[in-house]
Amino acid sequence: MKKVPLLLFLATLLGQALVRSQDAPVAPTRESATTPDAASPAMPGTTRPILPTTARIIGNIPDGTPPPPQPPKPQFVARASDILDSKVHQQGGRTITIQRIKPIALPPPPDPTPIPLAATDPAFQEHLASFREDHPQSNMVPLGASVYHFKDAPPRTLVRYWPDGRGESITFWSSADFSLLSGIFSFVATDGETRCLFMMWGIEDFNSMADLLATLNRGHGVSNIPDFPDGPATFTIVGIPPADSTVLVPIQSLHDLYNNEFNRLKTAWDGRGRARIQREVYLKAHPPQPKNITLNYWRTDKPASGKGAAQ
Repeated sequence: MKKVPLLLFLATLLGQALVRSQDAPVAPTRESATTPDAASPAMPGTTRPILPTTARIIGNIPDGTPPPPQPPKPQFVARASDILDSKVHQQGGRTITIQRIKPIALPPPPDPTPIPLAATDPAFQEHLASFREDHPQSNMVPLGASVYHFKDAPPRTLVRYWPDGRGESITFWSSADFSLLSGIFSFVATDGETRCLFMMWGIEDFNSMADLLATLNRGHGVSNIPDFPDGPATFTIVGIPPADSTVLVPIQSLHDLYNNEFNRLKTAWDGRGRARIQREVYLKAHPPQPKNITLNYWRTDKPASGKGAAQ
């Protein structure tokens, strides 16, 4: 079980305080726009947005597959005849060798060239236009999510969302497990705009935490968790819904992605979990060892003063 960092735990307590401050957190439950049911009327307080674009994930979702190995870096090895002095130090189980070597003739640095202004450089403007064509503008979606797991109930997530990245936040409960969304870096929302997901999140075992706090004569603090219907994941705003409903487009889009790409998100999540466990087992069996270091240096004379300077 993933432990909640202190910073996120404090943010969660603030969110819990906000929940407790609401006597009746009645807010609209927005159902997935990709699964409309025209035959059944909408429940009171429920909206079914009709948006022109299907939300989609950009790029691959990390699934624990290790990246390809990096090519080895070239190493400099000084010839024995070029070593003028050598000192060896022991530090933290490794050997640090400091060698003074004969000066290496380096080419003189090139003369500085004037940097043209971007506004007047045709090559830069052409490159910028090509970049903008391949990389559409994206907006950041900052979230703080606390995922609660229960013994005999599906997970629930308490989320704080900052529509403009600062200022007033929007708090909502979701029937989606937002930990599965942690593998998404960028996505196209249902309004056709590209957005980047920036989410701090943590998982808490609700029952274990409640038992622990009960032994300390303290309440859990999480209350007023709404009941969600079976079916696609939805969310419910805590408190008064925002006056501008368009700020919820990224949130609805994330729920659409969760509903439509659940199997893909779950498979990637399980793969990352297996890779993490395998990595931990490997590190226990093969703990990293400190590597020896060799530092080479030489001295040159400044042409103007003739005094030596370490290089």
